[in-house]
Amino acid sequence: MKFVLEVDMGETAFDGEAAGELGRILRYWAGNLRHYALEPGDAAAVYDSAHREVGQWRIAPGATAP
Repeated sequence: MKFVLEVDMGETAFDGEAAGELGRILRYWAGNLRHYALEPGDAAAVYDSAHREVGQWRIAPGATAP
């Protein structure tokens, strides 16, 4: 399985504050990690500092080897 995090930074990359905003998103997610089983199919919305939904994370099946 694999962990997938998708974040839409908008046309302005969080108004030029992409590093700070992505860091906050990752810290928030990591702080809540213990609340998830992290099994295939688990997913949740990701929010920015203004509490707007900007993406999601999910646990997906892993890629198969060729």
